[in-house]
Amino acid sequence: MRTTAASLRAVALATAAIGFPVHADVISDWSEKASAAAYVVPGGPGTGGARVATMVHVAMFEAVNAIEPRYSPYRVKLRAEPSWSKEAAASAAAYGVLVKIVTVPEQLKDYEALYRASLARIPEGDAKSRAIALGEQAAAAMLVERANDSAGIVNDWRPVTAPGVYVATPFPVAINWAKIRPFGMQRGDQFRAPPPHALASPQWARDYNEVKRLGAKSGSSRTDEQTRIAKFWEFIGPGTYNPLALQVAKARNLDVVDSARLMALVSIATFDASVAVFDSKYAYNFWRPVTAIRNGDVDGNDATERDATWEPFIPTPQHPEYPCAHCTFQSSAASALRAMYGDDIAEVSLVSTTLPGEIRKFTKLSAYEEEVVNARIYDGVHYRTSGEVGTKLGRSVGEYAVANYLKPLR
Repeated sequence: MRTTAASLRAVALATAAIGFPVHADVISDWSEKASAAAYVVPGGPGTGGARVATMVHVAMFEAVNAIEPRYSPYRVKLRAEPSWSKEAAASAAAYGVLVKIVTVPEQLKDYEALYRASLARIPEGDAKSRAIALGEQAAAAMLVERANDSAGIVNDWRPVTAPGVYVATPFPVAINWAKIRPFGMQRGDQFRAPPPHALASPQWARDYNEVKRLGAKSGSSRTDEQTRIAKFWEFIGPGTYNPLALQVAKARNLDVVDSARLMALVSIATFDASVAVFDSKYAYNFWRPVTAIRNGDVDGNDATERDATWEPFIPTPQHPEYPCAHCTFQSSAASALRAMYGDDIAEVSLVSTTLPGEIRKFTKLSAYEEEVVNARIYDGVHYRTSGEVGTKLGRSVGEYAVANYLKPLR
């Protein structure tokens, strides 16, 4: 991947916006780097970025859990001694994954600096050197595990057109992402969403008119607060949910092993959410509000009126509308956390690259999920049903991850 000024700005913005308000332990240090890396790897933050973040977090878990076994391993049972340094093992695991995936030179220098600083805090000796070797082993195992997961599959979408006739570009993204091997689910369509509402239904008219009214670029009935929420949640990728998880870990005073497990489970859930939601999106290929509202006279519903000049508040993502991907990602993270610790959480504060200076605070995971559903309506890119279905899909994925992986040893 070629280094560009835009990619470096994305990293800087992501790192600043992630702004982890947690103590500087080894898991949060490397989680910050993994989350920021999501914005410079191939595929973008929602798909390729979720993959690299998951690889880092699971590798760290495998390493520290081998030293102090409390939970079932993800894939491989590594051999370790209790005296080995968990901090050294986690650092070596995270570093070993990142330097093999990220190719931006400035980022690689940043990883090297953090790695050296992390190891410098640990006394020399067998406990350190053996832990480093263990972390390297965990990283290598993770890289082998994901080597043939189809993440590099090309976009072979073929535009439907007649010879010589223009079709809109650029092409849809993530069209083959459902073919990627999940981290937790058995297959991409395991939790496929039900079909969207029929266009002749009253539910469709309700959804259509709500987004038409609240999601317009100009002339909308959004309040100032709703507009701030809309702009805040234009932000995508691990930076929208990893800070939530890390703040939950800090509030509960989790140690290195439990923090690593929490982040690994949230990462497994959110990566699988990306696979599940794109499976459903391309299964139904449902139209976005900008398309529907400009064609409101041909949907067969008398309660939808066409607006030939309607535009959404933010640019429309380059993939089908149903279900909402943001809602699926955020709900999968929230549901994994809820399955472990319940819906009520100590207050968390989240920030965004797309609305610098704004802080959104939550004391319930369900409120976090609900705000994302509303935000995507205010953005003009989703319908309420899509948000509700995406939330349900994310909950299924998150609950499945916690129920089936990294389980406490009896």
